[in-house]
Amino acid sequence: MKPHAVCIPFPAQGHINPMLKLAKLLHQKGFHITFVNTEFNHRRLLRSRGSDSLNGLPTFRFETIPDGLPPSDADATQDVPSLSVATTNYCLAPFRELLHKLNDAASSGGVPPVTCIVSDSIMSFTLDASKELGIPNVLFWTSSPCSFVGFIYYRYLMEKDIIPLKDESYLTNGYLDMVLDWIPGLEGIRLKNMPSFLQTTNPDDIMFNFALREVDRARGGSAVILNTFDDLEKEIIKSLSTHLPPIYTLGPLHLLLKNQIQNKALNGMEVDGNAKRDEIERTVRELMLGEKGKEMRKKATELKKMAEEATGSPTGSSRLNFEKVINQVLLSQNIN
Repeated sequence: MKPHAVCIPFPAQGHINPMLKLAKLLHQKGFHITFVNTEFNHRRLLRSRGSDSLNGLPTFRFETIPDGLPPSDADATQDVPSLSVATTNYCLAPFRELLHKLNDAASSGGVPPVTCIVSDSIMSFTLDASKELGIPNVLFWTSSPCSFVGFIYYRYLMEKDIIPLKDESYLTNGYLDMVLDWIPGLEGIRLKNMPSFLQTTNPDDIMFNFALREVDRARGGSAVILNTFDDLEKEIIKSLSTHLPPIYTLGPLHLLLKNQIQNKALNGMEVDGNAKRDEIERTVRELMLGEKGKEMRKKATELKKMAEEATGSPTGSSRLNFEKVINQVLLSQNIN
């Protein structure tokens, strides 16, 4: 019987697309996939892509849960702080019900029983559901691994009484230029370059506390997946490894997916980007002109070669790590 992975991203564009890539990769490895969107995003995707766009395949299905927010403009971008509170406080119950529905269908031969969960690292309510079922729950951090380190060290900054800021003058008086030379992997970073949720004077700030909570709970995952490759961020990965469950670097995911035989029925499911044409043109001109551009192009060529090696070679780190996370974690049956 096929293993059955339930994949659930945080309901925002920058989280949905990477999770879709990961889900497609698992599908290519023989997993039955249930991809969970919020009802709001599901309707939005159907409007933008067409009514048949999310039909999927018999072994790659889409399901929905409510996000807990009141109805809003169908084409609006949802407020992230409100969404963060809603997913934390509301989504566990409907997600649990969905898992029961899937397993009930399995008992009648409809789909395989759910064997693992792959959730966004900031959707940690899924850990409660996976624990109840006794199945692995791998957390996928879709943002920069550097930001993950930054969030982890929020607690340490609080212990040192560096944050929250004492008053709003600290935003402009040079305080944020403070050099933090004691964070492994981020030595020499300035306070202003840490994830910006710390730039608040309010100890009850929604996003500040959301980040603290989700990072703390990430320690309870079966493993953590990062969208990077070993040679790119060795020191960052080493730093994270002291705080988190086993880490598997699978990136760049788009290259790893490119090296797999894809099912055309799964193409075109990702959310459109919001980048404006003039912003892209301005960036391209900057990269094409001057010494800075030459240096960046040289470095980019080197990184491209390293990324292709990590994802394309049979012995590439990302390809090997993908096999490892499947065999060592997602297919594991020994979960407490």
